Amino acid sequence: MAPVAPPPPAASPRQPSYIRGHRQRLRRRFTEGGAEAIPDYEMLELVLFRALPRQDVKPLASRLMEAFGSFNAVLSAPPARLLALPEVGPAVVCELKIVEAAAHRLARSRVMNRQVLSSWDALLAYCHATMSHRETEQFRIFYLDRKNVLIADEEQARGTVDHVPVYPREVAKRALEINASAVILVHNHPSGDPTPSDSDIDMTGRILQALTALGIVLHDHLVIGKSREISFRAEGLIL
Repeated sequence: MAPVAPPPPAASPRQPSYIRGHRQRLRRRFTEGGAEAIPDYEMLELVLFRALPRQDVKPLASRLMEAFGSFNAVLSAPPARLLALPEVGPAVVCELKIVEAAAHRLARSRVMNRQVLSSWDALLAYCHATMSHRETEQFRIFYLDRKNVLIADEEQARGTVDHVPVYPREVAKRALEINASAVILVHNHPSGDPTPSDSDIDMTGRILQALTALGIVLHDHLVIGKSREISFRAEGLIL
């Protein structure tokens, strides 16, 4: 008896024409006008197209913007908070986190192995891209060589919404290990207000003391808020 041929695979459902038309128009506007021609909620739609290829993503983009407040905040949101929205699944979270990681990597490439004091704006942009929308405190350290070239960017610690543990001896020890001549401290305030707290000032003083004893310069301590930063050196908190 001749074998029975398997049935042909079912055809993939096509996008409704109104979805195809909207996506084509939006992609064309982005291609022709660049990012400046696209508001944040439509930029978010462009990201969601890949995660939800046959679905109208405009309602979801609006829901995400409403829930988190901005394009950057959506990308930076913790996966658990994203998944708490009923319309969001693992594919959406993965796509958002890919874009976030790409943005961080691009910003980092503009400061690594470069003379920091001559690319200060790029350094601040990198700090804001990676830290300003975090919901918990993060403490990073930039290590510089004798020419003030950034040779290492390392996360020292993560903490809670208003505290991150930092150990001056560990900062100094790491600087010696990689032969750094100077250090820049950076941490974020999830509240959005970058005003240094008393504990920030005390901790900076202890790190300064540990570094000075080893002949290592503390260039600055930056506190990153939602839309601005505060420099300890500019505020006279590091002399």
